[in-house]
Formats: sequence, C-alpha cells, structure tokens
Amino acid sequence: MADHLEASVTLPSDPASVSAARSYVVCTLAEWGLPSDTDTADTVRLIVSELATNAVQHTFGQSPTFTVDIALDRDEHLRIGVTDSHPRFPKRLPAAVQQDNGRGMVIIRWLTAECGGRLHIRPTREGGKTVSIELPWTLAAGVVGAAGRENP
Repeated sequence: MADHLEASVTLPSDPASVSAARSYVVCTLAEWGLPSDTDTADTVRLIVSELATNAVQHTFGQSPTFTVDIALDRDEHLRIGVTDSHPRFPKRLPAAVQQDNGRGMVIIRWLTAECGGRLHIRPTREGGKTVSIELPWTLAAGVVGAAGRENP
C-alpha cells in the first residue's frame, strides 16, 4: 500500500448527509483494505455518524457544509476528521446529565479510547473547527479487535 492515502468529501449540512458521510467513509476504507462487515467497520461507522450528526445539528445553520477527511499514513494510523465552519467547540457533558441528545462526544470519546485511539479538536484558520479521531490501522484493518483478540 502507498505511504499515504487520503480522501475527502464536502456535504451540505443536512440530516441526509449523515448517511452519505457514513457510506463514503466505509466505502473508502473498504477500498483501502477494511472489510465493511467487521466490528471495526461498525465502530468507524458509528463514530462517523456521530461526528457528522454533530456537524449538522450543533452548528445552528451557521455552517452550510461540512467536510469529511480520511487519511491513512504508512499503514499505521487512520485519521478521520469532520470540519465545519461554526466556531463553537463541542462541550463535554457531565456523566450525570440525563438528556435525549448531546451524547455524541461521549460516544466518540469512548469508542475511540476503546480502540486505542485519540480524539482531537482543533480550530481551523477560517474560524471553524475540526473534530478528528486517530486509530491504529492494524486495529482498523481487523488484525486485532478492541479487546485485543484476533478477529475471525
């Protein structure tokens, strides 16, 4: 595989774009060697869903589009980021807060940590933000599952 692969798609900030973002990432990763029927693909699918949903719901119409970027470096690190033009960073809710929504970042943080990855939130030059995750590619490629066992 190449030393560096990357892909990107920009979508309208519309609820229908969440599904499109999810499909785009899963299809791209399948082309890069991650079968779409693995537990890891399901985890990535959920993370992308939460990232894209946040970009649509929590920008309050101030970001007409959002961009999903995917990068794979040297078959070691998979990065997936969602960028929008709204300046407000996501807020971490206290664990005791009972709400019907607002749990996206909790889910993203937990899934990313469970996979041995990291979550980053960075401002963009244009005044928005990028929320991204980084996962070990060996995990993403299905070599070892989140609990350290080999995937079938």
